[in-house]
Amino acid sequence: QLQLVESGGGLVQPGGSLTLSCAGSMDIYGVAWFRQAPGKKREALACIRNNGRTIYYSDSIRGRFTISRDKSTTYLSLTGLKPEDTAVYYCAANRVVCAGDEDVMTYWGQGTQVTVSS
Repeated sequence: QLQLVESGGGLVQPGGSLTLSCAGSMDIYGVAWFRQAPGKKREALACIRNNGRTIYYSDSIRGRFTISRDKSTTYLSLTGLKPEDTAVYYCAANRVVCAGDEDVMTYWGQGTQVTVSS
């Protein structure tokens, strides 16, 4: 059973940066980041395969967020943060696909809160 643990969230001012980590992703094929803001549906952000190829799903983060991974951890670098980026951020994994569909991704972390406020 794969266990994913997110970390790195916190309170940051608009325009600031954070790097989120998803430990436990090891060499699994696809690892994705999602987020869920209060009162909104969970939103897919990006996915990265174990060969390093990436897919970005959300236009709102393009150019500001970057997904990356090493042998044991997957990262989401957040820059130029805006109040509308406030959400719980989740990583999710699947052994055979890289997808932005939460019903497809098999393993989930518990989430880490990101709050963007002055």
